[in-house]
Amino acid sequence: MTSKIETTNELRDDKVLRLVIKYSIPAILAMMVTSLYNTVDRAFIGSMKDVGALAISGLGVTMPFMTILGAFCVGLAVGGSTNIAIKLGEGNKEEAEKALGNTFAIELFVGIAMMIISAFFLEDILYFFGASSDTIKYSMDYMSVIMCGAWFNLPGFAMNSAIRGEGNPKLASKMMITSCLLNLILDPIFIFGFGMGIKGAALGTVICQLVICLWSTYYFTKGKSNLKLRLKNIRIESKIIKGILAIALTQFCMELSAGFIHLITNKVLKLYGGDLAIGAMTAITSINLLFYMPVFGISQGMQTIIAYNYGAKQFDRAKKALSIGMIGAIGILSLGLIATRLFPEILIGIFTKDATLMELALNGISIYSLTLPAVGICILGAVYFQSIGNAKMSIVLSLLRQVIVFIPLILLIPKLLGLNGVWAAQPLADIISTLIIVGFLIKEFKVDSVRELSYR
Repeated sequence: MTSKIETTNELRDDKVLRLVIKYSIPAILAMMVTSLYNTVDRAFIGSMKDVGALAISGLGVTMPFMTILGAFCVGLAVGGSTNIAIKLGEGNKEEAEKALGNTFAIELFVGIAMMIISAFFLEDILYFFGASSDTIKYSMDYMSVIMCGAWFNLPGFAMNSAIRGEGNPKLASKMMITSCLLNLILDPIFIFGFGMGIKGAALGTVICQLVICLWSTYYFTKGKSNLKLRLKNIRIESKIIKGILAIALTQFCMELSAGFIHLITNKVLKLYGGDLAIGAMTAITSINLLFYMPVFGISQGMQTIIAYNYGAKQFDRAKKALSIGMIGAIGILSLGLIATRLFPEILIGIFTKDATLMELALNGISIYSLTLPAVGICILGAVYFQSIGNAKMSIVLSLLRQVIVFIPLILLIPKLLGLNGVWAAQPLADIISTLIIVGFLIKEFKVDSVRELSYR
């Protein structure tokens, strides 16, 4: 295993391209396996005899809730792991361990709180998110199981992210890949073998989340980690938490805004296309997620490199990591655009054989996926500001695509174009947001160049 000193020298001295590849590939593999799990999970649900179309629509209703859960899970995890990387870049191992312990504590607290809230208000929340009398059963069956695991899902994900932050991305990815492969085995067993239906899909997910939590926690307590999860640090210290939240706010807002967008989109889809339009969007977003996941992997890989080098005042290396990441992201998403143009029937057919749902989804994906390559710039541009600790700017830029630009478009365009307006709102938001983010990045690069000269 790589020692702390070796990791530190590597992040400071190795070629940036090599580092981006080294740190991104394990994350990309983990994300792709996760994406495959999501795809297969929804494909199994969509293939349930006689109820598949409504079941996948019910799953679509849960997306706002899932993204809110993800906002806390991912946001706090990224805030913690980025703080760990920055503190290690500064050579401060003690503060890095405090960040680790505080991240674990706050994720555990939030997980328990969300589990309790869902125990009392889950049905009301799902109706608010767009469930109908036809889809509420499937939504309830899925989320009631998922929320039982929130108390270990959140801290487990945070610990896995911290493994990457301390400089061991291969192990973090190995854990994710193992967990997701296990899920692929458990899903058909629970869904069809035990006849549990959509509850079986949720149970498989929760079991795998528990595996991640136990494995990651063991690594930081009994394993060969550079940092240790110490009992004295598992508490909420205001100074440490403020540092975590300052960075977490960007990812939190990105994830939370995604949940808000799912909520609004579900309501607009239901208005213009009914329950099956929600199912069509679930299939479309699942397909796009296959191509987004490698970009998220790149963002995770480059975050540690950018955060470390920025903390070490090597601004040019931080900028180079972003540039390399963007080239890779645009390339991957361009392949996604080509695939959705050439093989839409095959891609949609993974999720449904229902003729009505298929027709809705084919029309939707032809419009919704037009600007896939631009999404890479939007995602990585905001992540760059997050990685250098500029929380305010990263929050604003992350909200551009998902909230500030998108919401007016999805509320106005469908009034003119009907359901096609719902599909068109996102690509228009992507174009506008990309132009704005590029402008802010150019401005930041100029400032960083001046800073680098002052430190020489």
